[in-house]
Amino acid sequence: MKLNQLLGTAAFVLSMLTVQPLSAQQKQPVDYVNPYIGNISHLLVPTFATVQLPNSMLRVYPARADYTTELVNGLPVIVTNHRERSAFSITPYQGQQLQPVVPMNYDHEKITPYGFDIELNDNQLAAHYALSHQSAMYTLDFRQGQPVYVLINSQKGAIAISGNSVSGYQEVYGNTRVYLYAETEQQPVESGILKDGHMSADKQARGDNSCAVLRFADGTGHVNLRYGVSFISEEQARKNLYREQQGYNLQKLLADGRAEWNTTLSAIDVEGGSDNQRTVLYTSYYRTFERPICMSEDGRYWSAYDGKVHADGGRPFYTDDWIWDTYRAAHPLRALIQPRKEEDIIESYLLMAEQMGTGWLPTFPEVSGDSRRMNSNHGVAMIADALYKGLKVDAKRGFEYSRKALEEKTLAPWSGKPAGWIDSFYKQHGYIPALREGEAETDPNVSSFEKRQPVAVTLGTSYDEWALSRIAAFMGKKKEAARYAALGYNYRNLFNPQTAFFHPKDSEGRFLEPFDYRFSGGVGVRDTYDENNGWTYRWDVQHNVADLISLMGGREQFVRNLNQTFAEPMGRGKREFYTQLPDQTGNIGQFTMANEPSLHIPYLYNYAGQPWMTQKRVRQVLKTWFRNDVMGIPGDEDGGGLTAFAVFSSIGFYPVTPGFPAYNIGSPLFSRIKVRLGNGRILEIVANGNSDENKYIQSATLNGKPWNKPWFSHDDIKDGATLVLQMGRHPNKEWGADAQAAPPSAGVK
Repeated sequence: MKLNQLLGTAAFVLSMLTVQPLSAQQKQPVDYVNPYIGNISHLLVPTFATVQLPNSMLRVYPARADYTTELVNGLPVIVTNHRERSAFSITPYQGQQLQPVVPMNYDHEKITPYGFDIELNDNQLAAHYALSHQSAMYTLDFRQGQPVYVLINSQKGAIAISGNSVSGYQEVYGNTRVYLYAETEQQPVESGILKDGHMSADKQARGDNSCAVLRFADGTGHVNLRYGVSFISEEQARKNLYREQQGYNLQKLLADGRAEWNTTLSAIDVEGGSDNQRTVLYTSYYRTFERPICMSEDGRYWSAYDGKVHADGGRPFYTDDWIWDTYRAAHPLRALIQPRKEEDIIESYLLMAEQMGTGWLPTFPEVSGDSRRMNSNHGVAMIADALYKGLKVDAKRGFEYSRKALEEKTLAPWSGKPAGWIDSFYKQHGYIPALREGEAETDPNVSSFEKRQPVAVTLGTSYDEWALSRIAAFMGKKKEAARYAALGYNYRNLFNPQTAFFHPKDSEGRFLEPFDYRFSGGVGVRDTYDENNGWTYRWDVQHNVADLISLMGGREQFVRNLNQTFAEPMGRGKREFYTQLPDQTGNIGQFTMANEPSLHIPYLYNYAGQPWMTQKRVRQVLKTWFRNDVMGIPGDEDGGGLTAFAVFSSIGFYPVTPGFPAYNIGSPLFSRIKVRLGNGRILEIVANGNSDENKYIQSATLNGKPWNKPWFSHDDIKDGATLVLQMGRHPNKEWGADAQAAPPSAGVK
């Protein structure tokens, strides 16, 4: 080995030691993150090993279908929509058979939240990657004595070459462009556009698979390539690169990224528990930063909601958030720990309502616009929750855009059209009518695949209307508050007192019969519920558990029904069950840990005088379905929608009802937890004697005073607090059991 090579290798090893912790050193939070957790799905969509800084515009993950795929299709440049779309690709290549993307086998892949290494093509190539918020860098190692190429491909767009730089754009979704500016530290000896498998002398191309080819001197050891991305222009992509990177310094990017992740993840600090439990906690927390993403670039952002570039006025603009999934736990987690960011996110959604020209609050804001997926308008609860936790949100605009979304936009799932027939019916009768078998659809707003989802939409809209009443009350709008609070009881219109289930009715007010609460409703039971069957939607009254207890005949019967949910057999073999209900994995009986409408169910015992059962269930579902392995996520993770549940539950509490500033107490996995709140104060939870066996709360104090409620309010902890739990092997069935100790509900009418 030559002296300069030896010195270079030594320097590289030394620099890596400053970035990667030594085994003898104490692990930091980012060292517990395992991006591979859940990369093999139980049935539908896996997690992806995402490399990204928290909520940053630039995200990548390996360019392959899933963890078990044999080949990667080049190297990633940017993911433009969570788990669904990527733009551009970079292919390092040695050989003669050029093509826009060269599939290669891979080995020795190592991914962290801030970078990755991979070897390609039977270990003949290697790539080392690190990123910032809007720019990134590859060091590409070439190990064969053949011509050295770097190919940069736009799958649908344009590409241009000038010296050692490549710029271009790719169209995504039909209405959105992402721009790229890339340059290499080493000068290419030849460059051109790929045509028919050969490099032409052309310097620009437009259309499908527009591909730039840079050839470097034979025997080149490595090529350093850095790039910037933008949704505004190629010039802005270049500015983003130069703003974030000075020179070609992969190790600095790795160190900066590692530091940013450590600072972010350190908002939660734990003692005790196992390494696996810490890995699940911090990996779950890392997942909550995949979305939404910050679109602001040098004080400007491009918005798909009106197709224009806007000045951001000093407030970052965010998009890419599936609110149906994230309002339940991801938004409350951010409101607790990063309230300023949550304020900016909500303001972004209010701006979207204005930019769309409808004044309708978005439901599924994405890079390409509001896709209006799923059902209901749960951004209303997100706004109500923020207001009652003291966040600075424009309540006037929030109320108006929420109201317009509920009253002017159709409630038909997956539709952004104006209100139609089923909306008029809902306003008159207080429920969405179900179709009887063979009955034709009469509302053109209803999707032929997604159907009406009548029970899910009725229950979800009841919750949204209650949340709107909370915003109205916050503003002192007594008349509006009373009106929407009354509408918040519309779930009652589908409650079947004979079965104690929410049961679809036809337009004449008759329950559908015969009916099976497990399977009636077609694929995904969308003709009746949505993705989850009647056993899940039996509990979908987040805002008024007290009234649900009353409807079911009291606390004892309520608990019996809860217990039966966890005990009820699937009713069919797994193949038949999941063929119809592919979203309802992660089963314990009919309870499904895999889908967001189930997240609050383990905590419902707190409302019925049996907090010890909540403690048992929380430990049960965490141990069973959230694990440190490639199948350690029970279902579609949805960019923080599911993993935020694991974060909250692991540290001992959970927000059952966004819109009420309250948290249900569960059973923490750790002996000591410190949560750094947005104002810098500390919420500390001490679980004395905690262990896998000692999962039951014997007694509690809050700030030194006895605490006999299985919940606490946001006001109780917002300025810092210490909750001390004495844990034991067997339950104390008296603690928190008094009816007056139950968490808040809208109330029995």
